[in-house]
Amino acid sequence: MTEPEHRVRARHTGSTITVYQAYAPEIGLPAARENAFPPAWKRDRMTWIKPSFLWMMYRCGWATKERQETVLAVEITREGFEWALERACLSHYAPGLHADRADWKRRLHRAPARVQWDPERDLHLRPLPHRSLQLGLTGEAARRYADEWTVSITDATALAREVHGHVRGGDLEAARRLLPREDPYPEPDGLLDHLRR
Repeated sequence: MTEPEHRVRARHTGSTITVYQAYAPEIGLPAARENAFPPAWKRDRMTWIKPSFLWMMYRCGWATKERQETVLAVEITREGFEWALERACLSHYAPGLHADRADWKRRLHRAPARVQWDPERDLHLRPLPHRSLQLGLTGEAARRYADEWTVSITDATALAREVHGHVRGGDLEAARRLLPREDPYPEPDGLLDHLRR
């Protein structure tokens, strides 16, 4: 069965969804230890969350890129995730979804969240034909993410390094067995209609 081009795939339960972020150790380590984002985490800045583990690995280079050495698995409420998606705007103009560029810019300026659909990645971090959701949170959405929606924060750096080790060693089956299971997210009807063609 062919994977749809735009679909959210993630680890999720009946009430939560897991997203990934990568930070410098001075933010990532205390966040995982305290199960809360530390004061150094800026609530007034855009923060991007990614439901795809492998897309996060692509972004942070398996936790080797500078200031992205600590990978966090952040479990948040589905209610919060859907709140952000309902109020999100695409990060780029899309004819057919927006009346014109001015309409898109107005929506983007007002939106507390924005969405990018970037190519999903395989174990070698090569692009796949289908897309992975990146959700940018700012203003009210960023504050709610840090202070209301977050259920747990886990340091996933060791997992990233273990998977990467198997990939480097050529044992893709061992790497695949370690990957977090990401199933299609049971999105309510219409949730993403304004975010995909």
